[in-house]
Amino acid sequence: MVEELITTDGTTPRRIADGYVRALAELDPLTAVYLGLNPEDDRLPDLSPAGARAIAELGRRTLAQLDEAERAGAADDEAERRCARLLRERLTAELAVHDAGEHLRAVRNLASPVHDLRESFTLMATGTGAEWQIVGRRLAKVPVALEQYRQTLAEGIERGLLAGPRQVTTMVGQIAEWLEGEVPGGWFGQFVQDAPEDLRAELSGHAVAATAALAELREWLRDVYGPAAADTPDAVGRERYRRWVRYWSGADLDLDEAYAWGWAEFHDLLAQMRAEAEKVRPGADPMAAMAWLGTDGPAVEGAEGIREHLQGLMDQAIRDLQGTHFDLAEPVTRVESKIAPAGSAAAPYYTPPSLDFNRPGRTWLPLLGRERFPLWDLVSIWYHEGVPGHHLQLAQWNYVADRLSTYQVSLGGVSANLEGWALYAERLMDELGYLTDPGHRLGYLNAQMMRALRVIVDIGMHAGLDFPADSPYKPGEPVSPEHAREFFGQYCGLTDDFLDSELVRYLGMPGQAIGYKLGERAWLRGRAAAKAAHEARGEEFDLKAWHMAALSQGSLGLDDLVEELSAL
Repeated sequence: MVEELITTDGTTPRRIADGYVRALAELDPLTAVYLGLNPEDDRLPDLSPAGARAIAELGRRTLAQLDEAERAGAADDEAERRCARLLRERLTAELAVHDAGEHLRAVRNLASPVHDLRESFTLMATGTGAEWQIVGRRLAKVPVALEQYRQTLAEGIERGLLAGPRQVTTMVGQIAEWLEGEVPGGWFGQFVQDAPEDLRAELSGHAVAATAALAELREWLRDVYGPAAADTPDAVGRERYRRWVRYWSGADLDLDEAYAWGWAEFHDLLAQMRAEAEKVRPGADPMAAMAWLGTDGPAVEGAEGIREHLQGLMDQAIRDLQGTHFDLAEPVTRVESKIAPAGSAAAPYYTPPSLDFNRPGRTWLPLLGRERFPLWDLVSIWYHEGVPGHHLQLAQWNYVADRLSTYQVSLGGVSANLEGWALYAERLMDELGYLTDPGHRLGYLNAQMMRALRVIVDIGMHAGLDFPADSPYKPGEPVSPEHAREFFGQYCGLTDDFLDSELVRYLGMPGQAIGYKLGERAWLRGRAAAKAAHEARGEEFDLKAWHMAALSQGSLGLDDLVEELSAL
């Protein structure tokens, strides 16, 4: 069946790419949930090593079909060429990660198979009894999926491919939080409380079984996997790191150049933050000013209060930017603010709309046990996660999917492109005058500083580099995880819990965190080059038109992004 899906829809690259999407949705039902496909499907993916091999084989067959299409001249058209280039680069990068056995040690504090499994339930339709029945049937399969995941990690132990101990400790703690709750079945039990009353008892039984399986996995991670992984380095080394950088960025980056550039950004941002801190609290340094904003600055009380506030922030941004800096179709203007499930990582995040827009784009705020929410840093974050950041890009991609390919606007997404746009969106709102409040602007600069620090500590830890001679912190000493955490805490005004979670994230997802700042650099270079080209021709540069053209070209890796943006 999967073979038919990738071969019966023609031989152009765009048709091959979309055949791959449909085939992957069959092999991995969570991909289907993410895209809003196959709504009647109640399966879970095969999380065993055999399931990963099947997905890798699908990628190899797709590349072979793409080879045939290109030999036949089917990629000569510009649209087909762009799709073919993306499909080849993405599948090649994914296969490199698979062939290195990285799936055998997928233990981390977010975006692991277990995290994806839980998140999928928050994305499923639950408006009718029939939809809840699908939820129930899928929920009943959770114990099998968790056992398959354990088998995958057990093979990793046998082959000496293990996650670092920080990842294990963090996941054990997260699962413990998922097991808690006021009703039987922990998080799953709470989730099904919204089901129709006549189905609730059955779904609650499935929730209890799923939670029992989670508890068994937690014990195995703690008692078996943890001791086996105790001597595994937390940092991955330069060879593994370069493989992951290609996966996350779509580029073969010069790591030493990027590391040096990150330090230049650090020094520039530190000077700006010092000037802005003086406006917030005369005589205060940036850390003191941000600490004051966290305790005494404007804040919103309660989970529902902050959810409504963030929704209003996005709604206002859409009203203000529509027709002036963007031309948005009606489906793209719909976005929801949500509270993240308990036990999530500390960072806010975004989930895109389904391809048919029946499920809207959503921003998610982790509460982290808080009842009071200072606003100084949340404004810039919501421009990043929501509007004009992730939501405008990913929702616009969905809107133009019929002009490109489903693959180009979904599974072919390149993290550094996405995060680069979202960081560019924060800068855009600063350029447009939305961050004139000193507290909000200090929050924006702090967010920029966090991304510059990510470039430094992520590359430094994994590539085995030292703090440079002009570093204000331990010059000449290695960028170890311990040093990275202390350095981060001295120059980034975020809570200790958040920064601890961030460090675990960087160690568990090597190369992902550098894509924000390096991706923003690519977007800014592309805009500057396009503006210069228009002006050289004696034309006025239309930023709104450029934005819409840039957001309508689909995914690109950083190796191609600047060139394509420059030509718009």
